[in-house]
Amino acid sequence: MTQTLSITQARGNLTKLVDNAHKKLHEYIITVNGAPAAIIIPFSEYESIKETNEILADKALMKAIRQGEKEIREGKGENWEDVKKELGFE
Repeated sequence: MTQTLSITQARGNLTKLVDNAHKKLHEYIITVNGAPAAIIIPFSEYESIKETNEILADKALMKAIRQGEKEIREGKGENWEDVKKELGFE
């Protein structure tokens, strides 16, 4: 759930906003003079965004991911059940 609040509203409810972001996964857009200026999001969401950006910025990793997706589309992938057996996960 994303809610937009003025900085004045956020200031008066900061403890509640942070608690809701942490426990209920709420998201808040904070505005200054009516324009978006900052956000409050759960820390786990922030970590996920950072990790995604790091992956997207890694050209070699993105090339490998695209190659793997191509191989799967071409039917060159391995059967997940066979892989689990081979690795001893069953």
